[in-house]
Amino acid sequence: MSKVKVAINGYGTIGKRVADAVTMQDDMEIIGIAKTRPNYEAFVAHDKGYNVYTLADRVDDMKKAGIPAAGSVEDMAAEADIVVDCTPGGVGEKNKALYEKAGVKAIWQGGEDHELAGCSFNAEANYAEALGRDFVRVVSCNTTGLCRVIYPLDQEYGVKKVRVTLMRRSADPNDIKTGPINAIIPNPIKLPSHHGPDVKSIMPHINITSTAVKLSTTLMHVHTLNMELEKDCTSEDVKDLFAKQSRIRFIEQGISSTAEIMELAKDIGRPRGDMWENSVWKDSVTMYEGELYFFQGIHQESIVIPENVDAIRAMMELEKDGAKSIAKTNKAMGL
Repeated sequence: MSKVKVAINGYGTIGKRVADAVTMQDDMEIIGIAKTRPNYEAFVAHDKGYNVYTLADRVDDMKKAGIPAAGSVEDMAAEADIVVDCTPGGVGEKNKALYEKAGVKAIWQGGEDHELAGCSFNAEANYAEALGRDFVRVVSCNTTGLCRVIYPLDQEYGVKKVRVTLMRRSADPNDIKTGPINAIIPNPIKLPSHHGPDVKSIMPHINITSTAVKLSTTLMHVHTLNMELEKDCTSEDVKDLFAKQSRIRFIEQGISSTAEIMELAKDIGRPRGDMWENSVWKDSVTMYEGELYFFQGIHQESIVIPENVDAIRAMMELEKDGAKSIAKTNKAMGL
């Protein structure tokens, strides 16, 4: 069977990681990436052998800069079976008409609203909902991380209530537009934050409320979770359940900070030092007066990457079984 032709519109933090993850799969391939300007990322993409596309009025500019642009974004969409839109939040929405005109399937990221695609996606929680769909939205890094822990707990014990506080990084490591920062910022001031409702776009029955603050760090987000479950269980029961989840990694061996988690990712040879799994501090998993508490770290640059691969597989119906797609993606990526 021929490989699914995947295009990446936007080759930044998420787009370049999705592109590399797709090239690791044996049932899909990258036919091109799109950049709006000839910065270092565009040159890296060209050096990797990806066809580089750009806006129709910037093709000549790209060529003058030394990158032989393959054509416009419209040309790229016409060649693809599916486009993964990794443009900045709010920009992707404007591209929908382009994808509809080209008759191509599209995936958006969590910076866009649920209504844009009509289907928000997490591989473990609702893979089947994305089967054969034309448009899908992969939820944000924080929502992905929350779904990965809430879903198995709900399946096993029933989730009565979730209360979560998110301590958010202020910017990605390479982002100089929003820093430096010397502050802690309630985000938003008006509560709750959007993360709880975003979880409900995948699991509508979950009773969840979230708050968030921005901190002076670029490395990761950290969540503190407090949950009430329908069935009695012990902290050891929860640890055993989490240990069975392929996209949850226990953090122990003296690691007490996000900085050390990022160093661990580098030490185990992860591309770009990425940590694709939820990083749950094992010793933090505690049952206190009948309620569950724990901390988890979320690497905002990479946690949604395997979800994008699974979304492609579901939408193109390359695999009907979500568990099999997850296993295939994990094996190819070395997760």
